[in-house]
Amino acid sequence: MEKGISSKELNGIEVCGYTIDGSERVLSKEALIFVAELERRYRKKRNKLLQKRKVRQEELDKGEFPDFLAETKNIRKSDWQVAPNPADLSDRRVEITGPTDRKMVINALNSGANVFMADFEDSLAPTWLNLVQGQINLQDAVRETITFEVPGGKFYSLNDEVATLVVRPRGWHLYEKHVLIDGKFISAGLFDFGLYFFHNVDVLLKKGTGPYFYLPKLESHLEARLWNDVFIFAQELLGIPRGTIKATVLIEHILAAFEMDEILFELREHSTGLNCGRWDYIFSFIKKFRNHPSFLLPDRAAVTMSCHFLRSYVDLLIQTCHKRGAHAMGGMAAQVPIKGDPEANESALQKVREDKVREVNAGHDGTWVAHPGLVPIAMDCFDEVMKAPNQLDQLRKDVTISAEDLLKVPSGEITKNGLRTNISVGIQYMEAWLGGNGCVPLNHLMEDAATAEISRTQIWQWIHNSAASLADGNKITLDLFRTIMDEELENIRLLVGEKRFDSGRYHLAAQLFDEIISNDKLEEFLTLRAYDHID
Repeated sequence: MEKGISSKELNGIEVCGYTIDGSERVLSKEALIFVAELERRYRKKRNKLLQKRKVRQEELDKGEFPDFLAETKNIRKSDWQVAPNPADLSDRRVEITGPTDRKMVINALNSGANVFMADFEDSLAPTWLNLVQGQINLQDAVRETITFEVPGGKFYSLNDEVATLVVRPRGWHLYEKHVLIDGKFISAGLFDFGLYFFHNVDVLLKKGTGPYFYLPKLESHLEARLWNDVFIFAQELLGIPRGTIKATVLIEHILAAFEMDEILFELREHSTGLNCGRWDYIFSFIKKFRNHPSFLLPDRAAVTMSCHFLRSYVDLLIQTCHKRGAHAMGGMAAQVPIKGDPEANESALQKVREDKVREVNAGHDGTWVAHPGLVPIAMDCFDEVMKAPNQLDQLRKDVTISAEDLLKVPSGEITKNGLRTNISVGIQYMEAWLGGNGCVPLNHLMEDAATAEISRTQIWQWIHNSAASLADGNKITLDLFRTIMDEELENIRLLVGEKRFDSGRYHLAAQLFDEIISNDKLEEFLTLRAYDHID
């Protein structure tokens, strides 16, 4: 296939990805110059913040555990609020999330949810094809021209009324290997944000909506400040009024939980709230305290939202947001509808109901679902309790959360079945990701990068910590891991069939998984190791 634009043609901008039909709509000269401006201006700041993450990890390894920041106490204690929400983000009681493939975009916008979060992050494998086509799909969605036809089958198009579109770019830690600026990979987050903003802001504003975003993987208010700087500069470059961009931050990191006020403050003219990104939050808890025996978590299935540290995080987020006039969004129930088994399906749906009832009663202003079939259930749960567009009047003054509350480790057992499940999920998810699919239903749960990361980091923590042992008293060793992995590979072969197994990338997935688990140092992200193996 033809390669893209060379650095000579665009003064230091080089597109290394192969040519894709319609890519000229995304990778225009003007758009590339725009994202290059963002990269050149903020590259050093981003790299410094990523280095700060490493320094903070070293402090945590020494036992310097997090607490609320003394230097920003005045921000937490003073009286201020974020800017008002735009009209089409005033009621967000149900938000559906998913990757940016064409059929998904249409179905999600038509789902009856209030908001669709189109995802370039955890639910999207960042192949060049997925990224470019995703931007094309969103352009067509914004212009209401998007259609999709299954050959010889169903035709999909937008309804008259659709969900409000919000986009999640990738996090600060990721890079986009298909685009080089001055010989260096561009920030993946700036690439995703910049292209969507550049191509769609004018159309969005003419329609009476705006460029809305979800910001993932933030670890500090300084990282939120960087996004705010990017927003201000991007708006200035295109002559867009300051404050037009609106963003919701996912609090999906244990360190960010101690800086929620500060994160809202940094983004206050652009902020629409915070979201409980529960799965990444659990992942971060394991990752940050990985070397401390007192922070060993039990089986993934036992780490539920009823655990004290997760309830505390939820209550603090709601209290913080409502004090500042910002939305406090709930998280994702992992269950999905189950076809062909009415009893199992009803059990899964009941778990979703219980989760959404818990969220609305806690004071959340909305929640997430991953499947259109779950929208009515979540909507009913919130409609029953939340009669207004939101619950900003629920100030939760009853809440007092300490650092100890946020760091309280849940009790429970580590079982052989829990270890086996983590291994199976890790291999199957990585194989799907290597094949270009970033979210996949496994064991009737929707797995994305965040949930797979819990499985992966738990295995590493259990193996590399001498205090960890199975409920039966046996130690969790690398040999045991490899024995079970071989067994699970065979079980996967039987499950998917010989043809699918042989044509897939299961052996590569297992090899990469083994390398990650056996490494003496815990790798920051599962997908960074696998990124070199996708086009």
